[in-house]
Amino acid sequence: MPRWRVFLGQYLRWSSTVTQALVLSVVTFCIVLPLCCHQLLYSYFFIKSMYLDSMSEDVLRDSLSRGQDALHFWQSASASAPTSSRLRDIAQRPELLVTVVTVRRNEGRDFHYLLQVMRQLSGIVGGCGERRCAEVLICDVETGPQENQDAKLLEPHFRVIRRSPQERQKTWERTNTFEREKRDYVFCLRKGWELAKPQNMVVLEDDALPRPDFFRVVKDLVSRRFALHTLYVKLYHPERLQRYWNPEPYRILEWVGLGLVGATALLLTSPYWNPLSFSFTLSVGHLLFFTLYFMAAAELLGRHYLLEMRRLSPQLYAVSPATECCTPAMLYPGNASLRVAEYLDGSFCAKGNAKDMVLYHMARTIPGERSHSVEPNLITHIGAYSSVRANPSRPKLL
Repeated sequence: MPRWRVFLGQYLRWSSTVTQALVLSVVTFCIVLPLCCHQLLYSYFFIKSMYLDSMSEDVLRDSLSRGQDALHFWQSASASAPTSSRLRDIAQRPELLVTVVTVRRNEGRDFHYLLQVMRQLSGIVGGCGERRCAEVLICDVETGPQENQDAKLLEPHFRVIRRSPQERQKTWERTNTFEREKRDYVFCLRKGWELAKPQNMVVLEDDALPRPDFFRVVKDLVSRRFALHTLYVKLYHPERLQRYWNPEPYRILEWVGLGLVGATALLLTSPYWNPLSFSFTLSVGHLLFFTLYFMAAAELLGRHYLLEMRRLSPQLYAVSPATECCTPAMLYPGNASLRVAEYLDGSFCAKGNAKDMVLYHMARTIPGERSHSVEPNLITHIGAYSSVRANPSRPKLL
């Protein structure tokens, strides 16, 4: 009998674990996951050519609708009794101050990102019992000749701070976009501290829409021990960059741990529930196979979707070392906002060295400073149109 027939007869019988592993892998990765995940934006199986354009248009349409609803809401609130005018009063030494940095947008004005964010904040800021969850402040850093109309509309309801005419004239000097953005950020950090001297500060950009559990999770974060010794906590990281296959060491450990837990649980339960008559046992070879199997399945499905399960409780949100990108939502525990302002003031920002990169470098190189990220994200980044960078005619989700 030919050797290949002997090999097939020995190893490719259903009773062979090699055959079972091969069939399981083919069914999982070639049939089940592609069918289940081809419309999941952050999955490897997502079919961009079929779904990206339509999904991007749906998100833009929803954001535009929310923006118009928020505009009508605040216009109605200003025309009638200002029900949220109590938010204009900023208490001294609050446990948490939320500062929203905003600037007039040349593109995407109809989306009214700031109005969306402030409507959401006004709805959830009272969810902490008798006292509101935080003091809320708007920092309008517009320095051009035209006013930020959205910030103007919100003045009856929230405290709005701006530069003086002399400061605006000094700021409106020839400098690159990244340096100007950094200076605006430093101005808001310092003015927020001077105004309220908060115990903790959150700085949001005006296109960072807080999630409903935003304040519950932030309160839990500042109560944890690590918050006493951190420069900042990032509350957002782009979903497309949250994969396991990443140079961040902690994610590799998390990935391997997930695979080991899944493999061990499966092999321990297989003697009691095994409808397909698999013959796997708790051996080193089978444990290694299923560890790799679960790791591959998790990565191809998308880590973002696994992180969403942590929203069940604030205590389940994961805190890990900070990543480089993006600062739309930042928590500064204690008086860290003052240190951040000093660090940023001492650096010049340019393309490739924006304020997020400067902060990341500072936290890694200055003795005693640490930085962290929280997962999953506490905000939704709704800013399809940037206020400081060139925009495509129709932005895409990816």
